[in-house]
Amino acid sequence: MHHLAGLLNNYFGFDQFREGQQQTIEQLLAGHSSLAVFPTGSGKSLCYQFTATQLPNLTLVISPLIALMHDQLAFLQSKGIPSASLDSTQTKEESQAVMQQVRDGQIKILMISVERFKNERFRRFIQGVPISMLVVDEAHCISEWGHNFRPDYLKLPQYQQELNIPLVLLLTATATRRVQKDMALKFNIAPSHIVQTGFYRHNLDIDLISAQGQDKQALLRQVLNDTQGAGIVYVTQQKNADELAATLQQSGYSAVSYHAGLGNEVRAAIQNDFMAGQTRIIVATIAFGMGIDKSDIRFVVHYDLPKSIENYSQEIGRAGRDGQPSRCVMLANLDGLHVLENFVYGDTPEPHAIQVLLQEIFSNTINGEWETQAYGLSQATNIRALPLKTLLVQMELAGAIVPRYSYYSDVKLKWNQSLDQIRAALPIEQQAVFNQVAQQTVFKKIWGVPDFERLHQQGLERGAVLSLLEQLADRDLIALETKGLTEVYGVRTELLTPVLVEELQSYATQKETSEIERIATMIRFFELDRCLNHNLARYFGDQQAPEHCGHCSVCRGNVLSLDKNVDYQMIDSLSSDMQTAKLWLLQKLPQSQVTPVLLARFMAGLTQPVFTKLKARQQPSFAKYEDVAYSTLLNQAENL
Repeated sequence: MHHLAGLLNNYFGFDQFREGQQQTIEQLLAGHSSLAVFPTGSGKSLCYQFTATQLPNLTLVISPLIALMHDQLAFLQSKGIPSASLDSTQTKEESQAVMQQVRDGQIKILMISVERFKNERFRRFIQGVPISMLVVDEAHCISEWGHNFRPDYLKLPQYQQELNIPLVLLLTATATRRVQKDMALKFNIAPSHIVQTGFYRHNLDIDLISAQGQDKQALLRQVLNDTQGAGIVYVTQQKNADELAATLQQSGYSAVSYHAGLGNEVRAAIQNDFMAGQTRIIVATIAFGMGIDKSDIRFVVHYDLPKSIENYSQEIGRAGRDGQPSRCVMLANLDGLHVLENFVYGDTPEPHAIQVLLQEIFSNTINGEWETQAYGLSQATNIRALPLKTLLVQMELAGAIVPRYSYYSDVKLKWNQSLDQIRAALPIEQQAVFNQVAQQTVFKKIWGVPDFERLHQQGLERGAVLSLLEQLADRDLIALETKGLTEVYGVRTELLTPVLVEELQSYATQKETSEIERIATMIRFFELDRCLNHNLARYFGDQQAPEHCGHCSVCRGNVLSLDKNVDYQMIDSLSSDMQTAKLWLLQKLPQSQVTPVLLARFMAGLTQPVFTKLKARQQPSFAKYEDVAYSTLLNQAENL
């Protein structure tokens, strides 16, 4: 016991572990894979940082956010722990230097995003590196039943096996009990090795204020005037963030808007001003807050409905990390409800689209291999990028397709030195291969393209050629350019059956149902007549929270009830608008594609690959009914 505390002080300069840290670290050092569910800001990262210093080989950390990676690296480097990342902000030279240090065993902790595994060069490199532990940050992304699901995360258990990594640590702040079980199962983590610390925050005051038929901006100003200190106002859409921030500025508040549509420099400047106390109020979409470690945020206001209870708890969890009283206010009405639901409906692939997908794969498989580019496939099937990726991962898990490798369809090179000089720089055994490649490279003007087909006939695999070219490029002997990521899958065509179509359809429907149910659960939560803090903690598996917190609107005797009102004026013009839209779509698309679902999505303004191609946005009725329930639109379309 004593010995761990001593190491903690030596490495990190901390006197004692925080709740849950020691248990997690002891489990890992005893060789048990673990799942740690700690609220945001309570020291999850230390669990892997400390453990990594005690393990013989590399610790590989999967993290979804570059900004967070950079913060953690700065911390580790300040403690003298050799760590690095491979990420998209680096130059080629920088990432090569990192790979060399990892090969030489100089790096203890390497941070990457999950997408890095799609890169055949990275996979070749990492297969040659002994790894002690795999760490998955924001690990709830691996569960289809969690929020922020990322299909690529589903492949992590497979990568763990392929790379023979003995130990796994999953980290998350928000995982319901169902999601915890799901994650643990995928990585064979024993229930007793799930470490969960208290979720309840005694200093957060949850205040749900009814904004039905009220002037929302007036309510917001009232909250801002009654509250001291800095805070965040969350809205759903970028344009609303800009408008609301401008209105507040005109009323004399120190407010700035923040969203994903702003450039990196602008965003960094806004964050710095907020951290330094120059700006009092950030009006933000949910892009803000990831990695914001300001401990004295005094209020978080939800101006619009959050996406889910998970998102809500993460967003309010940014307030009061210093333990001082903080207000979490929601100005509640159901205005944005249909917009939230329609996002879900717009993501669900239509049944015939799934058939088109399997047909595409079947028709384009040659000698058991299928090549595809995400954008083209999305256009061909009319399935949005994320659900399409999800379906492909499901097909992988079903064994119907196997990712072989990915390559950039255009590989171009030019010699930086004479062929003789390049040859001379190579070891004898690679010179013959180089001669072959040089003979089979066809130059247009400046750039040459290797003829992989001919080289293949001469017994040289694409991977070997690329490997040689990458080495030459690493040493600046050639310039290499690659673009157009093409993924190559092995296909077992006998598994592309109607049964698989049905399984994928029911998977998609199940996912749609669970997402819609998640929104309904959230609305029920906001209308509870029992303590909100207690029930929020229970939702995340914390049974220890007090039954009556005394600092939420329900404990103060205010129960929220939300009206589900129908806007009938809108519906009157719906059928004629829909008729017009249908005729327009029929001019552009084959009749079989103009389904009631497509029509409903058009009226709700849900982006679909086919709409982007047709520039549907420019049509007057596109998105005119985005506030109407999807079921209403679909019924109307079916009656048409």
